[in-house]
Amino acid sequence: MLQVCGPPGTAAYAEDDALTMTTHQRPQVPAPAGERTELRLGVIPGEVHAAYLRRPGAHPASFLQTPAWARVKTGWRAESLGWFDADRRMVGSALVLYRRLPGVRRFFAYLPEGPGADWADPQLERWLDPLLGHLAATGAFAVRMGPPLAYRRWSARTLKDAAGPGRRVGDILPDMVEPLGAAVADRLRESGWRRCGEDGQGGDAQPRLVFEVPLAGRGLDDLWTGLNQEWRRNVKKASKSGVWTGVEGPRTLPGFHQLLRVTERRDGFALGRDLDYYRRQYAELNAEQPGRMRLYTARHQGELLAAHTLLTAPDGSRVWYQTGASADHRREVRPSNALQWRMLRDALTAGAAVYDMRGVPDDLDPAARAHGLLRWKLGTGGEAVETVGEWELPLQGAVNKALHRAMHTYLTRR
Repeated sequence: MLQVCGPPGTAAYAEDDALTMTTHQRPQVPAPAGERTELRLGVIPGEVHAAYLRRPGAHPASFLQTPAWARVKTGWRAESLGWFDADRRMVGSALVLYRRLPGVRRFFAYLPEGPGADWADPQLERWLDPLLGHLAATGAFAVRMGPPLAYRRWSARTLKDAAGPGRRVGDILPDMVEPLGAAVADRLRESGWRRCGEDGQGGDAQPRLVFEVPLAGRGLDDLWTGLNQEWRRNVKKASKSGVWTGVEGPRTLPGFHQLLRVTERRDGFALGRDLDYYRRQYAELNAEQPGRMRLYTARHQGELLAAHTLLTAPDGSRVWYQTGASADHRREVRPSNALQWRMLRDALTAGAAVYDMRGVPDDLDPAARAHGLLRWKLGTGGEAVETVGEWELPLQGAVNKALHRAMHTYLTRR
């Protein structure tokens, strides 16, 4: 395994003893208060990375930052990295995906919804500088990352009241601006990072605007009353109609995928993912941590009418409603509402703090087709959250900047 930018003399990595790094270095003397203390970056085995993410106190990680996700993605070379403090304790982690630019032996480095670092650290450069040095040494010409931080928030009520022709979420004064997200965005921009999409090129690969239902400190009654009247009516109708909801195994993935194709045709989008992709996702995520991915289903008179995938963070603090599919017929029995209500209840019972419904369109025009998905999710009583988004940086050197421009041209043509 390639070891770049790791502490000299690294012999092994231990999963126990607080994930300390075993080295032959002399212990470092802590720096005086106010001085910069260096962090060391090293390549770590995937099993150590996965164990760290489950440890109490680890920085919360998206499913996109797990070693298992690297095995889901084909066409990318993956690497797990860990940051270590002066006491050789692992204090942060990252999953880096490398994509080779056609025709050259250089790579584009991507950290989806990562890295898992201390973004509140006033010495943020001690996290990013070793990372950039490591990526440059591996042959990367540019890096894209997505700090897992919220930037602005809008309540369901605010967006419902603001809906109108030609209006978009970004036009509306948010209910909250997250200080940390705003500060990190400013610091990245000052350091030369470019927010994806700001110049009309290279938009985010992951959704910047997501929808979240807060669960922390709430009970089942709070969750129920948080639904709007239409949602409560539809959930009751599903129950009276005899809609059954539950969790099924991988044998139902073909049925889920057939419904997904129906949904794509009906709603005018195409994810472009075949059945093998979902089979691989189910197998790899659950092999790393049983129950990481679950397939929820809704049936009426035995027929599969809706199927949704739910992913759980390694520490259980967040769950994601990732992909939803439903049939064109028997929609009057409201299987998707029943299914989401079941998933919300299970997430609450499991102790998750956030139910993340992933991306939503920013269109607030009731006449627009895209507004339908946002309106449906608004009915849960949650909030739209704009993250700080994805940021790119060409690594130093004229050649790297030229390759970075070439990459964007290549992706645009694709």
